[in-house]
Amino acid sequence: MDIIQENKTEERKNPFFSSSYGTPHDTAPFDRIHLEDYEPAFMEGIRQDDELTDTIIQNPEPPTFDNTISFSVPDNLLSRVSNVFFNLLSAETNDEMDELAQKMSPILTEHANNILLNEKLFARIKAVYENHRELTPEEQMLLDKSYDGFIRNGANLPAEDKEKFRALSKELSQLTLQFSQNNLKETNNFQLHLTDEKDLAGLPESAVEAAALAAKEKDLEGWVFTLHAPSYNPFMTYADNRELRRKMYMARNTICTHDNEYNNLEIVKRIVNLRRERAQLLGYPTYADFVLKKRMAENSRNVYQLLNDLLEAYLPTAREEVKEVERKAREKEGEDFVLQPWDFGYYAHKLQLEKYNLDAEMLRPYFELSRVKQGVFGLASRLYGITFKENTDIPVYHPDVTAYEVFDKDGTFLAVLYTDFHPRKGKQSGAWMTSYKDQWIDEEGINHRPHVSVTMNLTKPTESKPALLTLGEVETFLHEFGHALHGIFANTRFESLSGTSVYWDFVELPSQIMENFAVERDFLNTFAQHYQTGEPLPEEFIDRIIKSRNFNAAYACIRQVSFGLLDMAYYTQDKPFEEDVLSFEKRAWEAAQLLPQPEETCMSVQFGHIMSGGYAAGYYSYKWAEVLDADAFSLFKEKGIFNREVAQSFRDNILSKGGTEPPMTLYKRFRGQAPTIDALLQRNGFKPINKA
Repeated sequence: MDIIQENKTEERKNPFFSSSYGTPHDTAPFDRIHLEDYEPAFMEGIRQDDELTDTIIQNPEPPTFDNTISFSVPDNLLSRVSNVFFNLLSAETNDEMDELAQKMSPILTEHANNILLNEKLFARIKAVYENHRELTPEEQMLLDKSYDGFIRNGANLPAEDKEKFRALSKELSQLTLQFSQNNLKETNNFQLHLTDEKDLAGLPESAVEAAALAAKEKDLEGWVFTLHAPSYNPFMTYADNRELRRKMYMARNTICTHDNEYNNLEIVKRIVNLRRERAQLLGYPTYADFVLKKRMAENSRNVYQLLNDLLEAYLPTAREEVKEVERKAREKEGEDFVLQPWDFGYYAHKLQLEKYNLDAEMLRPYFELSRVKQGVFGLASRLYGITFKENTDIPVYHPDVTAYEVFDKDGTFLAVLYTDFHPRKGKQSGAWMTSYKDQWIDEEGINHRPHVSVTMNLTKPTESKPALLTLGEVETFLHEFGHALHGIFANTRFESLSGTSVYWDFVELPSQIMENFAVERDFLNTFAQHYQTGEPLPEEFIDRIIKSRNFNAAYACIRQVSFGLLDMAYYTQDKPFEEDVLSFEKRAWEAAQLLPQPEETCMSVQFGHIMSGGYAAGYYSYKWAEVLDADAFSLFKEKGIFNREVAQSFRDNILSKGGTEPPMTLYKRFRGQAPTIDALLQRNGFKPINKA
């Protein structure tokens, strides 16, 4: 038996080296991939990349768009193994994957630098950029993106500065990875273990059942609450025990500040300085100047204009909202009560219940996950005519994951969609859309369709109930599904311009516009039914949802503005950043703070969006895109929220175009005009800003 097993092991081939995976739509063969497959596939992918680079450089023909710019191999070995590995590093990691990521990160960064700093390759690209045939708009965008990519990664630097750029890039890739891994491990390391039933006072049955299941999974008696959103958020909203709320809040907001191996304080400083140093090597005063040159916002002045406009419009109301919550708290606690951050959600909920007779737990029974999924998929079917069919023959990387084939209105295959809904130990917090394969059209005209995934941390089922979501979680699903549609409808010639490969402050438009449907009566009526009785969501509940839509909307807006201010404060630094991170943070966003800030709390050390993600000097994008989505959705409201003509125009002009044209060109083509902030203000119940 041992000999037979040994022979099987010897015969096994690395699945990444197969020309075809032999799976439906050539999807990633997750069931056949082993940890030891990644490194050799990475190294062979790097070798093949280098070979392609040499082929381009050694071409005796004069450089042209066709033999230099578009001469590439879409969905090549390196991109295939990278997509699988780094997506799983976020969705289903372990210590061995983390160690391999630390090993491969500097190697991959060095490889990228070897290409981007290759003088002979850049000389050919520059020659095409300066002298080329007449190009289509999409070809011109690819040429511009290719040329700018080299320039913005040091191709024009003198030799000495190129070496500095290499070193900075290598260190930055390692530190951003470490930042992310520290966050996940610190989050997983905390648990609030309760054994006294009195400590559960105020908590709804759904939260108690989930905590009991969490305890059982850890072989503990009683109840376990964690810092993952489906556990943390209900605890902070409902738990009567103020001291335990404080404990949970402080645990969540001091992640990665402790004196241990997961401390991110010095890493934050170094990340900020590395980005500044790289930008300054390239001739930009700050990292924000570098980033915003390739954004719709264009410069930091326009970003601050947006943030300050929002402060002006929303801050007075936000302060009144906080005062109203505090007054509600003092009814119970006495006139001397000082509202703290761990109190806000608890008393805001009580105020919302009083004003609108609305509570997230009232709605949960009507938002059973399978029904919500039908509703979201059904919305896409109604708008765009597309359909979804589960395919159990498509391999998945975890039992929680489901794979679907997506078909267009004429029945042609559009994409593969993976859904991954629930938190687990190896999964980063938050929610995101990603791609395992992007779309492109080859020289024979074959349209290679994408494989996209939506990954979230929604409420899990318990032993007695299916997964019942909050309205906020329904909005999260819609948001990520909007990103997925951007990938699913991609229809571009070049892989690097397809789907979500757009300016960062445009990428949130397709996702945020979908959130609008969550409070639309006609949409809710298509799927919201009680999971036990099948009764539809009562009309009075829908009325309350609509009436309460803007409850604490100003507070929520100012919270987002505060994150934007913090982001910009870090990345508009033009000198070495050496300040204490905690005190700098509190000063940076002080203008937008509405509640007391405990000294030891710190957002920066867990702010993955701007430290390890793609939102550095770009967190304002959420509010920028909110202006766009409110303006764009007003057309749906005007014509009908299920209007096929408006939806088709949105698909044709936004979703399918990717980064093939400037985003404002695409937006104006859809909307017929430039966006204004007025639609957002109107949606939130505010008057337009008078700029006269």
